[in-house]
Amino acid sequence: MTDKRPSISVVICAHNEEARLAACLEKVSFADEIVVVCDKCTDRTEEIAKQFGAKTVTGSWTIEGHRRNKAIEEATSDWIFELDADEHVNEELAQSIKAAVISDAYDRYLIPVDNYVGQRLVRYGWGASFGTSAVWRLFKKGSKVWGEQRVHPSIKFTGRQGPKLDGALIHFVDRNISDMIRRFDSYTSARAADLRASGNIGSFAHNFRRIISRFWRCFISRKGYKEGGMGFLIALLAALFPMVSYLKARYDDE
Repeated sequence: MTDKRPSISVVICAHNEEARLAACLEKVSFADEIVVVCDKCTDRTEEIAKQFGAKTVTGSWTIEGHRRNKAIEEATSDWIFELDADEHVNEELAQSIKAAVISDAYDRYLIPVDNYVGQRLVRYGWGASFGTSAVWRLFKKGSKVWGEQRVHPSIKFTGRQGPKLDGALIHFVDRNISDMIRRFDSYTSARAADLRASGNIGSFAHNFRRIISRFWRCFISRKGYKEGGMGFLIALLAALFPMVSYLKARYDDE
């Protein structure tokens, strides 16, 4: 008798993703289960998910952490792999995921991310709340809990931390620069709401000082300069993120 292979659930939170969901789901044939949380969807997202045999959950969530925890809660497998509709799993990563869960050496693994703006691969400069080059997306069920924030929620982990896997998660992060700026506007509005809810929005002076340190981190330390003007823009938006969030919390009406 052979030991049973650990099962894997792919979980996705989606809002009106009928244009991108199918291409995403085509890349996760390794999954034993697919769970799609349809958040305030008014298009064919749920229908498309069901065409791929997914379990769907519909509802409305204001807090991103609550939405992501609901997706994890609905999954029934031993392992969870979190995915967004604008991401694709390449073949090397799919093989790495299967090997990792079979080995059972750790409780979570770091997933490399290749970020695309339009058709351009942008490898350098991500970070500081405006993008990432690696994410903790593969984990044993029960070992990861998302926090209460609307955007970029905190994460609480338990168990053994594993290494970065081979392959990459292909992330179509923005369609173009205008899309990037719209995302900046949306994220800073959500962050402002979190600041107001916390009762401590910070100060102008503190957030002003962060502009320089965050720009340096993205453009110099994380080598955003290698991306030329695109790296400069990413570093600039990352640097301004706390200040604009603070200003919206301070001056915008809810």
